[in-house]
Amino acid sequence: MANIRRLLISLAATLCLAAPSAASADGAPVVNAPAGQLTGITEGGLQVFKGIRYAVPPVGSLRWQPPQPLPRWQGIKTATAFGPECVQPRSRGKSIYTGAPVPMSEDCLTLNIWAPAHAHNAPVFFWIYGGALWGGANRDPVYNGTRLAQQGLVVVTINYRLGVLGWLAHPELSAESPLHISGNYGLLDQIRALDWVKRNIAAFGGDPSNVTIAGESAGGLSVMYLMASPEARGLFAKAIAESAYMISTPALRGRKFGQMSAEAEGVKFASAFHGANIAKLRTISADKLTAVAAATGFPPFGAVDGHILPGQLFDIFGKGEQAHVPILAGFNSGEIRSLRMLAPPPPSSPKVYEKTIRAHYGDLADAFLKLYPATHMQESIWATTRDALYGWTAERLVRQQTAIGEPSYLYFFDHSYPAADKAGLHAFHGSELPYVFGTADATPPLWPKIPNTPVEQRLSDAMIAYWASFARTGRPEAAGAPDWPAYGKTAGYMDFADSPQPSHHLLPGMYQLNEAVVCRRYAASDVPWNWNVGLVSPPLPGKTADCK
Repeated sequence: MANIRRLLISLAATLCLAAPSAASADGAPVVNAPAGQLTGITEGGLQVFKGIRYAVPPVGSLRWQPPQPLPRWQGIKTATAFGPECVQPRSRGKSIYTGAPVPMSEDCLTLNIWAPAHAHNAPVFFWIYGGALWGGANRDPVYNGTRLAQQGLVVVTINYRLGVLGWLAHPELSAESPLHISGNYGLLDQIRALDWVKRNIAAFGGDPSNVTIAGESAGGLSVMYLMASPEARGLFAKAIAESAYMISTPALRGRKFGQMSAEAEGVKFASAFHGANIAKLRTISADKLTAVAAATGFPPFGAVDGHILPGQLFDIFGKGEQAHVPILAGFNSGEIRSLRMLAPPPPSSPKVYEKTIRAHYGDLADAFLKLYPATHMQESIWATTRDALYGWTAERLVRQQTAIGEPSYLYFFDHSYPAADKAGLHAFHGSELPYVFGTADATPPLWPKIPNTPVEQRLSDAMIAYWASFARTGRPEAAGAPDWPAYGKTAGYMDFADSPQPSHHLLPGMYQLNEAVVCRRYAASDVPWNWNVGLVSPPLPGKTADCK
């Protein structure tokens, strides 16, 4: 019966795809996809479809359950307006990342598509937003897919559940599951969206066998989760991870790496509602649940459950058990300049700084102080956190994919401009995004304004071309710009300053130091390796046979 059902689904998809894109009486594009018929809008020579549901809304009794596929809808759905963003904490203040308020709902599992008008088997660029798994939205103007789609890509941006609504694990939820697991609902949303793309994107001119998953910050973390998850295998062909962070991940059950289990965190969260059970929590408004979760410090992370996430990212990538796909990964020189809460304040003097580092890093202290000297304490502190989170992760990704024979490309974004430098935000976290998407005129109100100059335009044009080329062929190339060396045996990378500059051996010694630190902590298994580095590092464990 299962084989017959798969055959019928395949036949239905074939029949739906046999009819090419058409136009309504008013000229609006109409697509007949396996999911159903849709009408969109035409913008910039592209066919654009907004707010497409890709799963049953996970509200009420469906809250904290895996997303379910929608049955084919009847009639023609209008896809001309973005859907609401997923429920997330309402901003209590303003930062460079704060945009205009938009509608918010639990009924938020939608995606948007930008496609060339006559696309056929076009590469697909599948974007996953960042926001610490607490915030973000696929409708963010910075993620407008127009410029990338004009390079011949079909661009998809998705929403996925956030915060406690997307990442809560709990013993009762595990008991409901046939696999006896819970949590990771936001990741399951991403997988469901990828499955929707596989089944439907050909109707929009996309090639379901040439999908590139891409994301920044928590989106980059999500890219690594997807690469590690057996459930996502075969749903994508390439990966782009911008400012990703390969942090220690809580186990579903049992304390590990100094972290409370995901289920225990869920029980702790429920205690804020006087120990309410899951049935009771499902009756409480999403806004209230989210507000309490933010106030009580609920940590929205994936859970190592043996199925969706079978192990620690550090271990999976170290053993070569991740998806074997080409990768493009990198980070920004000033990551922590806009995330200063992640770094400790400078001590009273360089002498205290050096004494603290020697006490914490032991036999690795000399290597640490060479990279992060006491003579420039503030810069060293920011660079310490930057490299432990983002730099080490980016280089580890390209090293591990290179080791399994996949083309791998590393970048270092070191570009800035007068308004950012004046604000002390040289190459800050996320500052590459308007260049990748070509949306310098769409940044949030307090974002340092990017000037409209030939230098900025040329850099953005090159980055758009590199990213689009990688999605197309697995090689980042840009007309009139330098060849981007693969990481390979020479540790090649591209330095994005005022213009792309190929180079080799980024920040010598950085990767080796951080790899040794993480390896020792992993072997000891009693402390995380997230942000507790540098001045706030616990004493480093000694060498082991596996961590030389």
